[in-house]
Amino acid sequence: MAQDLAHAALAEWGSFYVITGSAAAALTGLQFVVMALVAEARGRSDSSSINAFGTPTIVHFSAVLLMSATLSAPWRMLSSVAYLLGAYGTAGVVYASIVTQRAKRQVGYQPVLEDWVWHSALPFVAYTMLVVSAFVLLQYETTAMFTIGAAVLLLLFIGIHNAWDTVTYIVVERLPEREG
Repeated sequence: MAQDLAHAALAEWGSFYVITGSAAAALTGLQFVVMALVAEARGRSDSSSINAFGTPTIVHFSAVLLMSATLSAPWRMLSSVAYLLGAYGTAGVVYASIVTQRAKRQVGYQPVLEDWVWHSALPFVAYTMLVVSAFVLLQYETTAMFTIGAAVLLLLFIGIHNAWDTVTYIVVERLPEREG
């Protein structure tokens, strides 16, 4: 009976997690290519800025991939999924706090309000949504599943925004102007 409930709850979300997981995997690979091209065009980079603004993008994409794989697995008990999502969410909240501290300490770029929203506040919200959803998954399955889906999409969009923001900043502000 419990196995059927876990399977039924997760089976309806299969396509969603195939799509989000595939997108996260592809965007992770693309981010590596972009960073390699930027490094080649720009020379040496400040690692504290990369740790504050570049690495979290890969972490968020990887979190989406991990959650998509987790939620696509053939679980016997929904409680097992809840424990894992709670652990992922807790790790994400801690990581979002670390990223905020890194952004405050780095000196290569002066963050503006938009940066604090996209690099600190929204990731914290998304990972907190996972923690809360993990706690209520067994009691409020449908609401929790939609909240988990929203958190996964939020992390995916955060990664897309932050990757684009990084690339445009480097192209506009950091690459030397080419003469004639």
